[in-house]
Amino acid sequence: MSSTKISLTAIRDITKPLVNKIPSSLRGLEYHAAIGDMLNSLEDAQRVELKDALEAFLLYMKKNDASDIDIGGAGCDGKIWYRIFGKKSPLKLDVDLEKKETDVLLHNILTKAQRELLFKERSIDFSHSINYGEGPDQRFRANIYFDLEHLALNMRKIDAEIRPFKSLGVHPEVAKALSLKYYKYGLTLVTGITGSGKSSTLDTIIDANNRTVDSHIVIIASPVELIHKPIRSVVRHREVGRDVTSFKNGAVQALRQDPDIIVIGELRDPETILTTLEITDSGHKTFGTLHTSSAMESIERILGEVPTEEQNRVRSRLADVLTCVISQKLVPSLDGKRVMAKEVLIVSPSVRAAIRNDNINEIYQMLSEGSELGMITMEQDLKRLYDSGKISKEEAFNNANNKKRLQQLLNDLEY
Repeated sequence: MSSTKISLTAIRDITKPLVNKIPSSLRGLEYHAAIGDMLNSLEDAQRVELKDALEAFLLYMKKNDASDIDIGGAGCDGKIWYRIFGKKSPLKLDVDLEKKETDVLLHNILTKAQRELLFKERSIDFSHSINYGEGPDQRFRANIYFDLEHLALNMRKIDAEIRPFKSLGVHPEVAKALSLKYYKYGLTLVTGITGSGKSSTLDTIIDANNRTVDSHIVIIASPVELIHKPIRSVVRHREVGRDVTSFKNGAVQALRQDPDIIVIGELRDPETILTTLEITDSGHKTFGTLHTSSAMESIERILGEVPTEEQNRVRSRLADVLTCVISQKLVPSLDGKRVMAKEVLIVSPSVRAAIRNDNINEIYQMLSEGSELGMITMEQDLKRLYDSGKISKEEAFNNANNKKRLQQLLNDLEY
């Protein structure tokens, strides 16, 4: 990546005197606690100067159309890294930053309470926002964690523009399943690996409901990313660690807040999964995300997260409440950018029976033959993207969950 006007020498002029105040004998959490104490004693003007130094790198993300930035820890080797169209590369600058200097920069954007949580969990998720000088603030999803006893940061830029619902390219039956207007209750899962665009898709669905239905939407996220302004719905944003202690508690508390739609940012543990099934079963429309790459894997993941003695009960409840699963990937396209490929499962009576009877392996065939209901397999959608000239054959195969099936679809036995 080409160089920029950002000067690490200027930043070092700010951080070096502070680093020199830290006793060299300190190690581990004592070292980091000392940095926190030192920052707490600084005047506001000095802390603002440190914050501005870090945010100079965030401002540069706009120029490079970068989605992520990585700073600090041994893994960055003193450099600032950006992800641009899926690829990581370092920014070329005059000098490298020392790990102690980035420790100071990163501690400076944390509150005392956040720092205490970081020490306890060794990682913390939070949101951060800056102003580019025009328009609304740019928000970032941030994670600070430890890398060989030093702090490391990843920030992901949150797209402030919500994609129109039609950009999802879903079948009319799927659109109905996602709308409170047609389906008053039921669980929809949006799944994919990290960086696959799950949050953007979920925001598009929330926005579509916000524009078309008079309702109350409660969003529980870690962290809250895009802020939805009320249009036809009351929209609450509750950030885990700031507004509520956990996803589970946020979901339970939401039941006492007169919600129509409850959005649970991530079904990351058995307690949250069980709570999500319970609140959906109580008659609410619920959305959540999972880190899985297919509809079948999503169902298996939910069942696999709960104790063996609970699985039959959870299987039956999941069969009752699950409405739709959208699994997606961002695939490198021929124009050097990325395009979304998706698998969509509508839970028909036959799919419900397969879940209830523990015949998950039958669902793929139902997916591949369910086009009249809006269903599509990942392989069918990758073939569509390849046939339309948007992705290469190599990328289609790289992203297929079932490569043998994609080979059959392309009728290319020599690949």
